[in-house]
Amino acid sequence: MITCDDLWMVFGDHAMGGVAEARRDHEDVAAIAERLSERGLIPAVCGVSFEVKEGELFVIMGLSGSGKSTVIRCLSRLIEPTAGKVEIDGENILSASKQALIELRRHKMGMVFQHFGLFPHMTVAENVAFPLKVQGQEKTARLGRAHEVIELVGLEGREEAYPRELSGGQRQRVGIARSLAVNPAIWFLDEPFSALDPLIRRQLQDEFLRLQATLKKTIVFITHDIGEALRLADRIAIMRDGVIVQIGTPDEIVLKPADDYVAQFSRDIPRGRHMTVASLTGTPVSGNFDGAPCLKASMSLDEALAVCASAYPELPVADDDGNIIGTVSAERMAKAASGEAVQS
Repeated sequence: MITCDDLWMVFGDHAMGGVAEARRDHEDVAAIAERLSERGLIPAVCGVSFEVKEGELFVIMGLSGSGKSTVIRCLSRLIEPTAGKVEIDGENILSASKQALIELRRHKMGMVFQHFGLFPHMTVAENVAFPLKVQGQEKTARLGRAHEVIELVGLEGREEAYPRELSGGQRQRVGIARSLAVNPAIWFLDEPFSALDPLIRRQLQDEFLRLQATLKKTIVFITHDIGEALRLADRIAIMRDGVIVQIGTPDEIVLKPADDYVAQFSRDIPRGRHMTVASLTGTPVSGNFDGAPCLKASMSLDEALAVCASAYPELPVADDDGNIIGTVSAERMAKAASGEAVQS
């Protein structure tokens, strides 16, 4: 659905000529970027290439200044790339006319940014319906569609409220609903949850995963949070200084980091929560598995341990003097380790 090939975004005077000249003299991306910097130019995105499959949730992450937000703005041509190619469903959008680009944004792309950008004088329904008004749809049809997506994001009953009357999480839901109103094939999200409190952020991540399971959009999602990336992504691209360092599944990023920079991101991540059983599955062997629990490949290790532990009886617990003070099951310990609530 999306192909990004050797994309460059360089700021400064005569950047296009500078890129062309540096690329003639060097093949290595780092050498080209260094040459551009020596000329007083600022290489923000350097030779970035990746593909996003239809229905895939592709996360781009990195530290502040790594170039991740610049990439997504190039993909939507909110800024004009210096060099390279971006194809949307086989069409090179960098050569698209202004009118063709307008139509693409109106009908095929949805965009959500960190700052909600809602119109304060419009109700929730009017905000959500606004892209359809731009398309020229009549009022009854666009408000009908607005109510559909408002219900989809869990804001039914708040259609006539104004942004000032909503919480931060509710305002972000309005932004998401507005971007979905035109039923876009492609969804660009630039750190949509980063300004929210941790609890609200997790709730919206849950909601986002539910929406994606239902809608199956092609998504490019920007974040600086490795936990969020691992939780949401089908694949992750990690950027540093404008360059993609590694592209891989969440399991590959955690288990097989390309270098120390990537490894640092996942160093403090509880692996049992994010690694799946599939990442550790060996070659099939013959044997008698009667009575043994069967694990799903998509299970996290914590979930799998809880299943395995369910077969064990209660275990005694002793104090430092060897006195039995109670019992605990392996299943209960596994649930507690995974963050699941357990009864006292």
